[in-house]
Amino acid sequence: MKKPINMENPLVSIITPTFNSEKFITQTIKSIQDQTYINWEMIIVDDCSSDKTVSIIADFVKLDSRIQLFQLEKNSGTGIARNYALTKTKGRYISFLDSDDLWKPEKLEKQINFLLTNKLPFTFSFYECIDESGKSLNKRVEAPINLSYKQLFFCNYVGNLTGIYEVKYFGKITISSIRKRQDWMLWLTILKKIKSAQAIPESLAYYRIRENSISASKIDLLKHNFAVYRTFHRYNLTVALMCMIGFLFTQLIVKPFYIKTIKASI
Repeated sequence: MKKPINMENPLVSIITPTFNSEKFITQTIKSIQDQTYINWEMIIVDDCSSDKTVSIIADFVKLDSRIQLFQLEKNSGTGIARNYALTKTKGRYISFLDSDDLWKPEKLEKQINFLLTNKLPFTFSFYECIDESGKSLNKRVEAPINLSYKQLFFCNYVGNLTGIYEVKYFGKITISSIRKRQDWMLWLTILKKIKSAQAIPESLAYYRIRENSISASKIDLLKHNFAVYRTFHRYNLTVALMCMIGFLFTQLIVKPFYIKTIKASI
């Protein structure tokens, strides 16, 4: 039987943008409904889907009052969708789950316990990779247990589907208008304030790598990371290029140590 963590039992707001996600959204929502921690609200914002995404979500909304659905009037991108969802949240904590990713059942329970026990305003965890069909890729993405701002500056170690932060401490942090790498900029904003963050050293989620995704395209990844140094950090061309050298060194030399081959767990 699912039980609340403790007497405090803080509400967790889960932000999920959707766009033509009919193949995956049912699994995503069910992974939240299967959480051992039950005090959550799921704020779904649809970005003008043209498939059956909205009708699938609407069926869940009818049966579970914790799930809310909102629809944008025009296609605006995930950043706008997430920011709109942010205005609707009521939770003490904000977390994120995209419409094709999954959480393990104990994800929220372990994170809330970790935050409350250690009196932390932010944490994240490791995660595993699956393919478009949901098959394990036998890969776990780890991160430094004590992550510093400098480390995060050269590599986004925080998986968007694992991060969770406290609203009372940070406020509601607006997502950047830059269409890509928004999660990295969010975590940089958080780490700039708290200087370092503690990870839960275990895999609590499944990240789906889809064909033609940004994470699957190394060239696109480089372009969008360069845009972060230029636009978010507002560095001139010379400094941004120097930062990219540090980024490439981290990706090629350091990051591989945090990618582990594992046996399938899904």
